[in-house]
Amino acid sequence: MNSDQPTIEADVVVIGAGLAGLAAARTLTSAGLSTVVLEKQEVVGGRVRTDVVDGFRLDHGFQLYNPAYPEGSRVFDYPGLDLQAFTRGAMVSMPSRNWLLADPRHEPRAMWQAIRSPIGSLAAKTRFAWYALARERMTAADVIGQNDCTALEALRTASIDDELIDSMIRPFLAGVFLEPDLVTSRRFMDLVLRSFVRGTPSVPAKGMQALPEQLAAALPMGTVRTSVAVSAITGNGPVRVFTAGDETVARAVVIATDPRAVGSLVDGFTAPAMNSVTTWYHRASQSPHELSGGIGVLVVDGRGPGRVGPLANSVVISNAARSYAPPDTALVSSSALGVHDSPADDVAALEHASTLHRVSTRGWELVGKFVIEDALPATPAPLNVRKEVRLGEGRYVAGDHRDTPSIQGALVSGRRTAQAVIADLAGA
Repeated sequence: MNSDQPTIEADVVVIGAGLAGLAAARTLTSAGLSTVVLEKQEVVGGRVRTDVVDGFRLDHGFQLYNPAYPEGSRVFDYPGLDLQAFTRGAMVSMPSRNWLLADPRHEPRAMWQAIRSPIGSLAAKTRFAWYALARERMTAADVIGQNDCTALEALRTASIDDELIDSMIRPFLAGVFLEPDLVTSRRFMDLVLRSFVRGTPSVPAKGMQALPEQLAAALPMGTVRTSVAVSAITGNGPVRVFTAGDETVARAVVIATDPRAVGSLVDGFTAPAMNSVTTWYHRASQSPHELSGGIGVLVVDGRGPGRVGPLANSVVISNAARSYAPPDTALVSSSALGVHDSPADDVAALEHASTLHRVSTRGWELVGKFVIEDALPATPAPLNVRKEVRLGEGRYVAGDHRDTPSIQGALVSGRRTAQAVIADLAGA
């Protein structure tokens, strides 16, 4: 190849076949741009992955998909995903018993339990319900445009008392934000509450990896190349993308890797702080109907700041999605904030799961465990929901760290980055 006049092999190279990269490729190819997606792993998905072990489907970290995501409804074929719904709400484990606090529109029995439960005052529970419903009536632009503060400050300003916050709201949202102190932006919290009111959290019947696989399958054949690691990027139009013993020359490159990897390819990029999580999967010794009343609902610890045990939540995932476990078998997913990689951590997680589910876990079998150090970008207030995607010199960046740390954010980021590339190349 002549280094002075390199031959353009593709209009755009996308590095990373996670949701953001695949969403970018979808928009780029739809606009008629020749696109190559390079993925270092053997399969697509990035952080959205599923392993199959002895008939159990194990997502890499407990993840849910909300069909109310506007971007998701644009790009996914929902019937093809065969979404399996969870119960809208949470089961709060208190010293005396477990209480179901859920959307009464879908779980009528939850209304009476919400009234009777010793989890915050009735006035506080009513205020929180109205707070969430008010977010549902706001547009996304209105939510993003409001003055920002921490999630905790927003809840207290809405006169929601600390007892309800500590017993239910904090442990529930900690599993969403992957941080325990509710220092996350109220803009992001309000977007999350808005989506919860509008849609039912679900998982595809074949596991969360069905999402990226569906996106990849819709791209022109040969677009995605797996097991290809990028080592360097040079040039600024054309851009050279180097892999092991090879290079691809393109008019532009979209870097859709994890944030830390972006910095290794582009000088001057500052990766955001990342929150970590550890998820255990156990085959329970009890039958499915003996756990959580036979329903797929998130169980959180409502004992407040004095609670013992590492878990942020636990759920009998196979009660919501029977395809996640062999027949008549219960698969339990339990998650803790942070990195928990020792055998002692495994014991502590199992003991805490026993407390949350109010059953003996001595006969539970560990099926899989995932320690995910960079699971989710942190979103402290004030949150800029639409971060810059242009890095200069034919380089662009995509990922949920450019929008919101969610599947919705990853998909929007991919499309938004691709649109920037299309506009710039058209004007070149």
